[in-house]
Amino acid sequence: MLLLFGVWLEREQSELSGSVLRLHILANSDSEADQRLKLKVRDRILMEAEALVPETATLEETCQILGSHLLQIAEAGAQVVEEGGFTYSVSAELEESWFPTKEYADFSLPAGRYQALRIEIGEGNGQNWWCVVFPPLCLGSVSESVQETAAQAGMSDQQVALLTGESEGYIVKFKALELWEQLKRALN
Repeated sequence: MLLLFGVWLEREQSELSGSVLRLHILANSDSEADQRLKLKVRDRILMEAEALVPETATLEETCQILGSHLLQIAEAGAQVVEEGGFTYSVSAELEESWFPTKEYADFSLPAGRYQALRIEIGEGNGQNWWCVVFPPLCLGSVSESVQETAAQAGMSDQQVALLTGESEGYIVKFKALELWEQLKRALN
């Protein structure tokens, strides 16, 4: 029974994770200066992504566009670092990463593996910052609700309900997904 429940949860999370591209920014360290710098780099990266990706882009197009501009994205972050008086390197890559459950102001994402635009500042040993680049839930120009933005990005009603918490029991599902992922990781 537990195995069947786990497979069902994993399928639901996988369908959702296959519909989003997350942004993951790692600060050099946990110092106040490095954490402030991380937020400035975040703002610049979001501006860069917004300028590169048309509003009508699909997930595949967004990944392709950002993937072909990783050097430009890293350079934009490095410029902010340099302007702040630091000498840290900045790297940008598209990768699949495991994320814990994350609650934002208007939506939540369950734990699991997601495709992410990963920005690492310096050593990348500090607290990190996450959001969603596609659908553009953390880009500055988004004026629609999370539901409208997600629906316009082609997410199903079920995925939108899970994302926004309109799905009954989503907190239980998210915790169950997180526990399922921890069990799988422990067994590996």
